[in-house]
Amino acid sequence: MAGTRLVQWLNLLLCALVLLKTEGADVGITFVQDAVAKGAVCLDGSPPAYHWDKGVGAGINNWLVHIEGGGWCNNVTTCLSRTKTRLGSSKLMDKEIAFSGILSRYQKFNPDFYDWNRIKVRYCDGASFTGDVEAVNPAILSGCSAGGLTSILHCDRFRALVPMGAKVKCLADAGYFINAKDVSGAQHIEAFYSEVVATHGSAKNLAPSCTSKIRPGLCFFPQFMAQQIQTPIFFVNAAYDSWQIKNILAPGVADPHGTWHSCKLDIKKCSPNQIKTMQDFRLQFLSALTRLGTSSSRGLFIDACYAHCQTEMQETWLRDDSPLLGKVTIAKAVGDWYYDRSPFQKIDCPYPCNPTCHNRVFDTKEHPEL
Repeated sequence: MAGTRLVQWLNLLLCALVLLKTEGADVGITFVQDAVAKGAVCLDGSPPAYHWDKGVGAGINNWLVHIEGGGWCNNVTTCLSRTKTRLGSSKLMDKEIAFSGILSRYQKFNPDFYDWNRIKVRYCDGASFTGDVEAVNPAILSGCSAGGLTSILHCDRFRALVPMGAKVKCLADAGYFINAKDVSGAQHIEAFYSEVVATHGSAKNLAPSCTSKIRPGLCFFPQFMAQQIQTPIFFVNAAYDSWQIKNILAPGVADPHGTWHSCKLDIKKCSPNQIKTMQDFRLQFLSALTRLGTSSSRGLFIDACYAHCQTEMQETWLRDDSPLLGKVTIAKAVGDWYYDRSPFQKIDCPYPCNPTCHNRVFDTKEHPEL
């Protein structure tokens, strides 16, 4: 199976960006052909790829590297299945994509980062860039879902790639997956992550400070390794993360009669007992967050929404009706934290206290279920 190393990939990416010509305004795809010889490839052996929207004006030397999400594969069969999709092959990726939210080029919709060089790294290794079976100024490494987990797992490595003296921070959107039992009492997600790590040989690319103490599969969970991150990092997450509710709390295997089906599609259709179970899950999530410590370099925007990935979508990043926490949008909270205008560490009250929430279910094409 073809493997990918994020550090090696990003080194190639940074070199490629220096050499690329500057003409063209479309957010088209670029394939890193040189990566193939180095083994930094998608699951099917095709080259990795990214989309780059050039910075302008004051942001011309600033870089935002955003990692695409898309779940994981946990064995040879599921990984082979992904090779027939864009999540395992760059041959099947869209040649152009629209940038919105934190990737938007319009000041009105993205006031703090609109003029930066904004890069979206396509995700195709099925292991949050941990798999290995065989000149920059300010910078942000971000991502959502599996990409958000990537930004957590590799935050300090990304910092090490950037010249000393540069301001570097990380942003994890919907990447704080927790190790919790499902509604049947089974440790479904723990077993799944252990299979992901074993299938991809990920242990060597996980934090040694974690793997030296506990099983590598557990080190795929941020709650067991994020406290050791030295680089400033901001966590944007819904306390009722819709992907985690659907795949960690109430996966199909734990709900054979489909009693959670309607609830998972629309939180307003949940029964009082299901809401209580979700409130308990929220408490487990908040408990897992306490392991981050109280460093002022950490940012937190934990809203009471039923959502998954809120920085890429314009409606949740910054719009007139975007979700608010303490009367602050996600865009303002992240911008104020990044530019050191003010820290932001807020956790919302329990559902349904926040009337600004959209409570939308994620797109399964973008964030596939387990």
